Amino acid sequence: MTKFNPATINPKAAPAPLYCVVGDELLLRIESVDALRHWAQQHDYTERNSLSLSATDDWGVIEEFTQSLSLFAERKILEIVIPTGKPGTKGAQALMRLAEQVKQGLLVDTVVIISLPKLDFQTAKAKWWQSLSAAAQVHELPIIQREQLPAWIAERLKRQNQSVDRETLNWIVDRVEGNLFAAHQEIIKLGLMYPEGEITFEAIQQSIQDVARFDVMSLSTAILEGDAKRTRRIIEGLEAEGEALPLILGFMMMDIRHLYHLAVTRSRGQSPSSQLRALYLRPPKSNLILKALERLSLMQMMGIIQHAHDVDRILKGIPVEGRLNDPWQELLRLSLKIVNPNAL
Repeated sequence: MTKFNPATINPKAAPAPLYCVVGDELLLRIESVDALRHWAQQHDYTERNSLSLSATDDWGVIEEFTQSLSLFAERKILEIVIPTGKPGTKGAQALMRLAEQVKQGLLVDTVVIISLPKLDFQTAKAKWWQSLSAAAQVHELPIIQREQLPAWIAERLKRQNQSVDRETLNWIVDRVEGNLFAAHQEIIKLGLMYPEGEITFEAIQQSIQDVARFDVMSLSTAILEGDAKRTRRIIEGLEAEGEALPLILGFMMMDIRHLYHLAVTRSRGQSPSSQLRALYLRPPKSNLILKALERLSLMQMMGIIQHAHDVDRILKGIPVEGRLNDPWQELLRLSLKIVNPNAL
């Protein structure tokens, strides 16, 4: 696999025949494909076609495009999106044939750009991807986590010759977390609404909409980090978005069981760190688990397990003495008990 980064493209260098842009951040994939297309167009690749292909589509169109002659003998760009990252049997065969064309130098006057989400472990071992990635220039895009979001927003504002102070930047992060497309749109809006230079907090408050989107992974991180404010905000956001509460509770139970197991290990005079591998915990998750364990005793963990079972009963319509009837509110209380066991 040959890795490359569109941000470091040499404009004078000629494009390669095949590129793969891989990542779960759709905005970043679109921007990378745009950069590659613009680069190819600067080298007179003017005819452009786009395809979005699933496992059930006709993958023969790739071969038709790469082997057909342009009426005006123009250089061509073919952009292929594989939304699921799973091309199916026919798609896999078509992609392997494409890779073979590239290896044999048969893809002439054509640049193919394939965009797909990050592949799971099993798919990454598939023969079609091994063949394709061996023949292509591959750009693997990162996920913009919350901790990277301030720098990402600041850099985007800098492109517009704009800036905000640290407090304002953190305020923006709270309102766009988990929704990179919307964050991008909000930043573009600031460029249209305000002149170059530093934008005040008051102006930002009037302009930025609350477009944050959360998932259970974000909730797990906030709880284990001991961030009560963010935990509350995420749970309220998940409820507003109509997320399935049983799924959220099930995911939380995985963390709770890990914490309980490690608390038992610690009570026996053993090091919790020695059990991380047996629980299939790796950084950064393992670091978060150990951080949360520092503030939780075994007795407190036993109470948390009972609390989680009570939330499950409330979900099933069974009242529990001493608990609220609203399962979302009781889930919040459970979460905050892990965040700070001495606060409730």
